[in-house]
Amino acid sequence: MMVQSVELLLSEDLDVAVRAEWRRLTAARLPSQGRISAESNRPHVTLGVATAIPDAVEDALAREIPSAPLPVRLGGVIVFGGRRLTLARLVVPTPELLALQHLVHDLIADCDGVPSHIVPGEWTPHVTLARRIPAPDLGTAVSVTRAAAGDVTGVSDGVRRWDSEHKREWRIGGPG
Repeated sequence: MMVQSVELLLSEDLDVAVRAEWRRLTAARLPSQGRISAESNRPHVTLGVATAIPDAVEDALAREIPSAPLPVRLGGVIVFGGRRLTLARLVVPTPELLALQHLVHDLIADCDGVPSHIVPGEWTPHVTLARRIPAPDLGTAVSVTRAAAGDVTGVSDGVRRWDSEHKREWRIGGPG
């Protein structure tokens, strides 16, 4: 299924830290988001998803999303289940981050294909490190990340829209 998303981008220092974890996973011959070669592949926090976001909703997003950076703290690793597992760094929720995600959800709530895990209260802020990890490799994957070394702090670097069908991105809020 093709999706449209609204994503919080990370400052350069946080981006560098996440990409280093991607490289460690790749070096360990494990799945890693770093294996995706598209220029648009970058660490981010997905704030909202739908199968279609009409222009009027995007205009409202551009008007309403605050331009000031938000504090961002990457916490420990988390695992999302399924037949294959997803490994991510938790983004420690702050009142500002939760308010931004709630705003995004409110604006896209009537769009087609908004999944239930994006509803405020159900949403888990995270930055994906790897998808489709076989269960036997999970322990190794967790051990090669640097999450055990402690939290990494920084700020956001704006908000972008991602169109998976056309493989394109554009900024809708913040610097840049």
